[in-house]
Amino acid sequence: MTKCIITLVFFVTSLVGAQTQYEQGMQKGFALWGEGKTAEASALFERIASAEKNNWLPNYYVSMVNTTTAFQTKDKDKVAALLGKAQEALDIELDKSPENPELLVLQAMINTAWIVSDPMTYGMKLSAKTIELYDKALAVAPDNPRALFSKAEFEIGGARYFGNDTKPMCAQIDKAIELFAKFKPETPFHPSWGLDRALEAQKECNKKK
Repeated sequence: MTKCIITLVFFVTSLVGAQTQYEQGMQKGFALWGEGKTAEASALFERIASAEKNNWLPNYYVSMVNTTTAFQTKDKDKVAALLGKAQEALDIELDKSPENPELLVLQAMINTAWIVSDPMTYGMKLSAKTIELYDKALAVAPDNPRALFSKAEFEIGGARYFGNDTKPMCAQIDKAIELFAKFKPETPFHPSWGLDRALEAQKECNKKK
């Protein structure tokens, strides 16, 4: 997912002529992230956020960098530190825009990272809240493909754990893929990730048929 986000941003911004300081900074942040320098990328996005107080995207990427890194981290203390930083950045923007669907999806991802890191502690505590976040995001933006796909992906995990039918969620993934084809991000830096994961999930669904 990380590579997909970065590749798309580079492709679109390469089509743009003279860049502003903000655009240059954001692109450098993605470059650092793509090189696996997650701490440096996070720090750069933080600096951009401090200068762009009315722009939710830099803090979104502070949170996204740390959340995706947490999914790839086994050490529980490091996971806690990463998700703490992710939550702190996200809270700044959620306080301003509590109904921004992209922020709600990212909050659900943070919850999921906690659940993955320690299912016994966080599974029961956060699962229902995570579904509520996806439902809220879809109520605000029913055509947001990340909200629809991420909810279906989360529910498939629960259905498989309990041995329940995943066909309804697979149908939602099919619908999300259709929405990805129509989705147009507002700027090159706005969230547009998810299609690659959705296509992989669709393959897994088709194997079960």
